[in-house]
Amino acid sequence: MDSGEKRLNELGYKQELRREMTLFKTLAISFSTMTLFTGITPLYGSSLLYAGPASLVWGWLVVSFFTWFVGIAMAEICSSFPTTGSLYFWAAHLAGPKWGPFASWCCAWLETIGLIAGIGTQAYAGSQTLQSIILLCTGTNKDGGYFAPKWLFLCMYMGLTVIWAFLNTFALQVIAFLDVISMWWQVIGGLVIVIMLPLVALTTKSAAYVFTHFEMVPESTGISSKPYAVILSFLVSQYSLYGYDAAAHLTEETKGADKNGPIAILSSIGIISVFGWAYILALTFSIQDFNYLYDTNNETAGAFVPAQILYDAFHGRYHNAAGAIVLLFIIWGSFFFGGLSITTSAARVVYALSRDEGIPFSSIWRQVHPKHKVPSNAVWLCAAICILLGLPILKVNVVFTAITSICTIGWVGGYAVPIFARMVMAEKNFKAGPFYLGRARRPICFTAFLWICYTCSVFLLPTYYPISWDTFNYAPVALGVGLSLIMLWWVLDARKWFKGPVRNIQIPNEKV
Repeated sequence: MDSGEKRLNELGYKQELRREMTLFKTLAISFSTMTLFTGITPLYGSSLLYAGPASLVWGWLVVSFFTWFVGIAMAEICSSFPTTGSLYFWAAHLAGPKWGPFASWCCAWLETIGLIAGIGTQAYAGSQTLQSIILLCTGTNKDGGYFAPKWLFLCMYMGLTVIWAFLNTFALQVIAFLDVISMWWQVIGGLVIVIMLPLVALTTKSAAYVFTHFEMVPESTGISSKPYAVILSFLVSQYSLYGYDAAAHLTEETKGADKNGPIAILSSIGIISVFGWAYILALTFSIQDFNYLYDTNNETAGAFVPAQILYDAFHGRYHNAAGAIVLLFIIWGSFFFGGLSITTSAARVVYALSRDEGIPFSSIWRQVHPKHKVPSNAVWLCAAICILLGLPILKVNVVFTAITSICTIGWVGGYAVPIFARMVMAEKNFKAGPFYLGRARRPICFTAFLWICYTCSVFLLPTYYPISWDTFNYAPVALGVGLSLIMLWWVLDARKWFKGPVRNIQIPNEKV
């Protein structure tokens, strides 16, 4: 019996999903969920505007450093609990019989909210990139190019969501194949952009500018406090460096998951840390005119800073936008593959939570496709909620800020529950897997927990001043209402019947 399946049986679950994923395929899905471009590209412009290039460039290294603590803590837990429910399953077992159900409930809903909002962030940013591609293919903002209006933008958002859901109704091998393509797409495409962009640009910024220049634009952001500006400039890195738990969601479908799950988590962090910093450096070195990037009358309507950097480089050298369009298509492909992978992860969490009767109408969402052996109903539920999240695009200009904050707080906040439980639990109650931290687990978990708390806090902050209906960060309100309802449900009803993960096999004298 496969070591991962054996451990799954010890934990009280029978093997229902097909266990045919290799380490490379699991790594590909985890890598695609984090993605090279999808975190950096949409927030690059705003983070650069807050405090200039130095804070943005060094911020990536700071965030990468602390992300390793979170990844290492999660890798150890994943090695011990290779189940598709992952985070909330971990929380239930690590918190013990008294607090396990409540910890599992909190973690499950944070994770579900974060992952479904994560689909929305990919759909929005992908539509934004496609909007720039259409604009440059039809001209520019200055000479009659077509800039997609809000209704068409919403159609693109919904179209991407539906395509991802449709593809996820096929066997996981199809998704794994596409994610292998995604991995090479991003590695090769990333190398092309990182190497080609500075070479094509007519002029490049000096190393002193990139690594030491600090510049605030309070007339645009309304922010005059240097520490506050630096904190906000780190948001692009904090938004980019998570999603590695995707490998954990697929452990019931991965061979040797107790070993390969942790390897995939840590490998994806390492790859993204290196390539992400290189991508940030390539963009920053290639800036031609800092202020012109944000001019609403420039060629890309000031809507997408990376698109303007690419346009300036290729138009300056070759007097046309063809090269910029090609590179934007590479970036768009990253959003496409990223959304596909996040949909896969979100559906697995909803399926696992439904299997444990933690969602209304669980009997519907836990059904597995008889032929493809994938949770197809859970896939379409995630897609439907994601589309509802995007409807305010028609009226509100800060939808992406809100969805990004909800995604990050929910997704990363879900990491905190099992990590905290692992930190405080008695060591004698933990059955270690092949990846084990030993005495290092407490300082590593403590550092990871504090970093997660900090990350969630900063995504609740206002990002522009003065605060108005057009600049207000709606995430605290949305999360406050949503989490209050979930907690109220727990107090009034769910605590009476939700006991955390529900076993579907019973093994006598088992020790988990």
